Order: sequence, then C-alpha cells, then structure tokens
Amino acid sequence: MNEKIDFVITWVDGNDPEWLEEKNRYSEKKVDITDTVNRYRDMGILKYWFRAVEKYTPWVNKIHLITWGHLPEWLDTTNPKLNIVNHKDFIPSKYLPTFNSNTIELNIYHIDELEEKFVLFNDDMFITNPLSPTFFFKKGLPCDFWKENTFKTEDAGDNFFDHIILNDLFLINKNFDKRAFVKDNFSKVFNLKYGRRNLRYLMLYRWRYFCGFDIPHTTNSFLKSSFKEVWEKEYDMLDRTSKNKFRSVFDVNQWAVHWWQMLNGNFSVKSHHDVGKYFCLKENNDELFDYIRSKKSTVVCINDTNVDLNFDKAIKELIEVLEEKMPEKSSFEK
Repeated sequence: MNEKIDFVITWVDGNDPEWLEEKNRYSEKKVDITDTVNRYRDMGILKYWFRAVEKYTPWVNKIHLITWGHLPEWLDTTNPKLNIVNHKDFIPSKYLPTFNSNTIELNIYHIDELEEKFVLFNDDMFITNPLSPTFFFKKGLPCDFWKENTFKTEDAGDNFFDHIILNDLFLINKNFDKRAFVKDNFSKVFNLKYGRRNLRYLMLYRWRYFCGFDIPHTTNSFLKSSFKEVWEKEYDMLDRTSKNKFRSVFDVNQWAVHWWQMLNGNFSVKSHHDVGKYFCLKENNDELFDYIRSKKSTVVCINDTNVDLNFDKAIKELIEVLEEKMPEKSSFEK
C-alpha cells in the first residue's frame, strides 16, 4: 500500500471517578458513579476493537486513541502503532475541559502525527471481517456515496441531534451551490452503484437547496485538510460549538465536515451497502450477533441508548460473541 491511512478512535471511561468529578464541576445535572449514564458508560469491549483492527486491517499505519486521560489497564501503550492522545494534546486550551464530543471531533485535525487520510471511529464501531484499504480510500479519496435525502422538520422537537443537523445544513447551503455541484459531479450524484436511490436524487434535484442527507451510524473516512478548510471558512460556527462544554442545540458537528468534503467532490463512489450496519443494544440481540458472525459483514455500530436495558446481561452475551469471533489477544494487550 502506497498511501498511509490512520485510524482515530474516541473513548471515555464513564466509570472513572476523577473524570466524573471534573464533569460535575461544569454540569448542571450532577451524576453519581452508580447512575446509569449510557452517554458515557464504558461497555468494556474496547480490547475487541483493537483485536479486530489487528486481525482484519493489519495495514493501518497508526491508531490514535483519544482520551480524557484515563486508559484501560490491559492496554500496552508501548505498541509502536499506538498514539495516545490526551484532549490537552490537540484541543486548544480555551475549549478545555470539554465533555462535548463535537468539540473533540471538530478539533481532531490538530493532532500533529495524524496523516492526511484517516478513518474516524467511535468506540462502539467495530470492524467484523477483513477489509482492504480501498474500503475506506480509493485513488487518494475517501470512499463514499451521495447521501441527499429529505429532513423532516417535525422531527426536530426536543431532539437536539436534529437541531445540530439543521445547523450543519445551514452551514452547507451557505457555502455550496447545489446546481453547480451536480453539474460538476454528475457521475457521483447519479451512479449505477446507487440503484433505486437514483430516483430519489432525481426528484430532489428540483429543489434549489440541499434538503438533508442520510447519516449512517458508522465510520467516516476523512481528509485532514477538509477539517482545516471548514475551520478557515466557518471559524465562528465551529468556535462557538467548541466553547460548549456539553453538546447543545447550537452545535455543528463532524457531519458538516463530512458533507463539505462530499460537496467538494472529494470522494470515490461506493455502494451504500458498503457502510456497515447499526444496532442498538436491547433484550434480544440475536440479529446483532448473527451480523457479527456473518462472513459478509463489514463494520458494526453497537449503540447503547436503551436506559431500561438489562445492561450486564446484554454485555455478557455480546462479549461471548466477540470472544468467539476474536479469541486471540492482540499486540495492543499486555
């Protein structure tokens, strides 16, 4: 492989009492270590992320593990492929401390050792089978597909994610002319790999502005320069977001950079089927487990959003499946 591709993964240990103490200094809602806080709680499966990377993508150049400061006891920090990145190592001091994932992700481009081409993971996204570099990048460009879709404004309500999407859309429509983009990138907007989706894109073409985009809950391939460009063009919006200690309805996030990158034409077309699959942990996770075991699976997102879940039981069963899939320790484990 001629080009270097890095992986970046963000991780937080919500069980760390020192982290929780600092978080409570800035949060209006104080939480105790015994609370069920699925936004931050650690599922205890990070070592399987490293096992999967080593087993299925051994070609990766370097892994950048972003952390508040805590580290898993089992992690071998001397591994030459591993770069431990503390928030204070790359996030400007005026934004620290932060508990806002948008702040963390928008400032990733400050990491000195980070290559131009990188793949961004959350700690609930796992590779499940061998993948080549061309799954993520081809001809020097991120592999992606045209994602235009409608955004249902009635969904906004109290869901701050939807407000963030609207902010992202405002930023995008402010900076890009839809008709000019389609004209210059016709074969990337209408492509045989999209199948029936081409009909949707044709119908949406009549609208002057971008109405919205699909948001697969999976990994994103980025060019480091894309973050730099968005910061240069829209500093005020990204600065405002980064000043928020916690996520808010006024934020923009990495999706704006992702869409910006697309609208620069900086992507190599792939099928929407090649993005992986999203699952939310629930009482019965057979479908998730079958996907992990499948030889056709690629990337899985295992989200923890169900506060009524029997968490210990679900995690125990998940670990059994991951152990079955990847029983060998990786070189990232002591």
